[in-house]
Amino acid sequence: MTHANEPDEGVHGELTQDSQSLPRRGAPLWRRLAQGAHALSERLGPNGALILILAFGLVLVVALSIAAAQVYDNVVDADGVAGIDRPLLDFAMTLRSPWLDIILTGYTEIAGPLGMPIIAITAALVLGLHRRSWTPVILIVAAGSGSLLMTVVGKNLFGRDRPPLSDAVPPYEYSASFPSGHTLNAVAVVGVIAYLIILRQTKHQAVIIGAAALFALTTGLDRIYLGHHWATDVLGAWALGAAWLALVITAHQLYLTVRRRREAHAPDTPLSR
Repeated sequence: MTHANEPDEGVHGELTQDSQSLPRRGAPLWRRLAQGAHALSERLGPNGALILILAFGLVLVVALSIAAAQVYDNVVDADGVAGIDRPLLDFAMTLRSPWLDIILTGYTEIAGPLGMPIIAITAALVLGLHRRSWTPVILIVAAGSGSLLMTVVGKNLFGRDRPPLSDAVPPYEYSASFPSGHTLNAVAVVGVIAYLIILRQTKHQAVIIGAAALFALTTGLDRIYLGHHWATDVLGAWALGAAWLALVITAHQLYLTVRRRREAHAPDTPLSR
């Protein structure tokens, strides 16, 4: 997917534009991470190193999901944060109306099992083809895979019941309640798409970030309104999604660091001509 003669595409575009967002190289932890990523890239190449780092991140996601399920279980047993679940659902039910139910039922499908794959595939194709690079495809696939993995692991580990069907807006859902998969998608997948866009969009970064954050927020609130999830299901999904998004972004920043180092030591590169 890379055409070296395109000045703002492929590796050249990543190094001249995306790399502007690199963290400070002086941070000791970052130096150690970058050294490890560079060693991997010497054996696997930059894309191979990126995929391996993301695969390791998926292992961390599983561990994070297990830990979250354990903490969540303790919270519910202690009736701590879970004490907000019933009152918030009762409040949401007072806001319902036929027309609002229809609108928010449609809205929730954007982050659902049909809408989110369409968004992810479209974004991956558009960004990948436009930038002549596999990197957007890898990152978006990783974000979606991690979101799906956290959803499956969390639901199987905890198996929490959803709110009663009598309190929910149809169509009803029957899988386990924790975590909210729609909310995870909204944070992780849309978050990484926004991240990829703002790497090269300097004028409207605040608007793009704000729109992505608003989508993640309203998707979670929508799930509570519809009675498809408890509030703590959504809170857990926001936290897990943000953690995975941070891991994906860190992996990409390491990839960019490795790319810059390889190009700097290359005897003849487009950047040095």
